Amino acid sequence: MTPRLIHCAPVTCLNVTGMGEPGGAEHVSAIGALYAVASAMGGPAGPLEGRWWVEDTSLPPLETPRDRWRWHLLLPLPETPEPGAAEVARERTRASGAAVDRVVVVTFTEGECVELLHEGPYSEEKRSLEVMEAFMAEHGLEPSGPHHEIYLTDFTAPAPRTLLRQPVARRPSA
Repeated sequence: MTPRLIHCAPVTCLNVTGMGEPGGAEHVSAIGALYAVASAMGGPAGPLEGRWWVEDTSLPPLETPRDRWRWHLLLPLPETPEPGAAEVARERTRASGAAVDRVVVVTFTEGECVELLHEGPYSEEKRSLEVMEAFMAEHGLEPSGPHHEIYLTDFTAPAPRTLLRQPVARRPSA
């Protein structure tokens, strides 16, 4: 488990923003909506990604109750879609019952990031995050955006592989 410093270019994705526990009803609904719209747009898209944060900073993020976690769920697109393509896809999939009206096209740029491959259950990510934090401290870096996860295996896989990414900035000199 060795973190590395990388530079991330802009990425265009389908996005649903929400709040709640991973695997909870809202989270699962958002995943279904993303895949429904991506399919109607002709795919391919993916893999599934999540950007996570908490608004209440009185507790460390992993100690914040999971129903208060906020997220952007993302499916990267191979190219920027034509204007109106997402709207047409949402109309085509509306009858599916998925929460497709929440799906939008976004482009975001993270820039410099610390990245680490986590292999194992999500419940054990804390160890990997601690390794990333030590790497950031050693290199004079601090978080500068939401924690980012790229799910390399199905979200429900018994032995998941997750690319953990943290946007960073140089810590100001004292």
